[in-house]
Amino acid sequence: MIQRTFETVVLVVLLGCLALAQQPPQKDYSKETARASQTWIRDAVVYQIFPRQYSAKGDFNSITNDLDRINDLGVDVIWLMPVHPIGELKKKGSIGSPYAVRDYYAVNPDYGTGADLKRLISEAHKRRIKVIIDIVANHTAWDSVMMKNPDFYTKDADGKMQPPVPDWADVADLNFDNPELRKYMIEMLKFWVREFDLDGFRCDVAGFIPTDFWETARAEVDKIKKDTFWLAEWHEPDLLVNAFDSDYSWSMHSALDDVLHGKRPASHIQETWQAERDRFPKAAIHMRFTDNHDERRAIVRFGEKGAIAGQSLVYLIDGIPLVYNGMEVGDTSESGAPALFEKIPINWGFGSRRPEFGKFHRLMIQMRKRYVSLRRGSVEWIANSEPERVLSFSRRHETEELVAVINMSSSPFRGSIEISGRFEDVTPSYTNGNSGRNAALPFVKLNAWEFRVFRRTAL
Repeated sequence: MIQRTFETVVLVVLLGCLALAQQPPQKDYSKETARASQTWIRDAVVYQIFPRQYSAKGDFNSITNDLDRINDLGVDVIWLMPVHPIGELKKKGSIGSPYAVRDYYAVNPDYGTGADLKRLISEAHKRRIKVIIDIVANHTAWDSVMMKNPDFYTKDADGKMQPPVPDWADVADLNFDNPELRKYMIEMLKFWVREFDLDGFRCDVAGFIPTDFWETARAEVDKIKKDTFWLAEWHEPDLLVNAFDSDYSWSMHSALDDVLHGKRPASHIQETWQAERDRFPKAAIHMRFTDNHDERRAIVRFGEKGAIAGQSLVYLIDGIPLVYNGMEVGDTSESGAPALFEKIPINWGFGSRRPEFGKFHRLMIQMRKRYVSLRRGSVEWIANSEPERVLSFSRRHETEELVAVINMSSSPFRGSIEISGRFEDVTPSYTNGNSGRNAALPFVKLNAWEFRVFRRTAL
């Protein structure tokens, strides 16, 4: 999304609620099964890259040159924010938003050439890393090459083109009631997969576009390359039945934000998870995150230890974890506005000041790869002695079981969880500040914001 200020979030939510209120009662999608996805998608860790801010040069080649480091981190999918030329007309800031696309078929010359992008994708594939790009299908820049077809755009009562949301004044809304526009967009998606060997798309504000368009587009792209990953920036169940492999778990993100800021008890996360499960198709995959380009950095919002506590949940709960570039060094540079419209590069030097962040991300991703229960296992919530501050749950797959306990507060926890059996502590030692091994479940000791992971060894 172009800019998700708090006011914009409220407006978008209200618009969505109004649209739903005007429609017949929604279908109960919890009785359906989500689209079957490839195993590698369910197992994936996604790494989001903002090319402009990734390096001082802000180009594709800088990313290509850093692929060994990214590979060492352990991620499976690179998501590149929009790679297209940015519009000049009505742009915000001195550079403009990458979500104000001037030409869907072209590459932003500030980032390099089409050949540079193809090399980046090819080199990533050599390291068994998939690459997806951002597709902003809902709107274009005001000086888009598509403006020569005015019927492609939504118009008001006076026949004037308009933005999708008033705050997004730098873009013009596309009209998906027009079948010719739909054909244009589907051919464009096929072009990127066919010509660049891309592995899928992250689709901006996917819910602003009719679901049947996405279903048709997916079926057409599948004819070229079946093994692709489609990620919806939205959180409605109908999108996951036929069109998308995964969506944004905005509800869990909001719950996590409230809990880490002390506005709600830790049990609110469990309640939100259950409400999500009750509403979505069976086997639905959600992307979990604490940080992305629409938010202030998690480390800024939650503090250093709070950011790690929040991200530990992202790695340990079900779904696909997201790592936003710079998180792995504890970068505090602004990631939303004004960075969407200006050049504010990641300060990679933070890595030497906060080495625990890089170690934390590497070891947690390694843990996900080591234990299949963290990738494909069930979630079962476990009662504990302080549910207002502490989360406890198990991840189970066949005979393997892990138990996670996370202190979501700034006070130490000395308590117990309702479980029996023998366990070993397998928590990654990412910092010397950990409180030490604890294999005496059901009793648990945690410092402020600390988490621990246990593996069952016997009943």
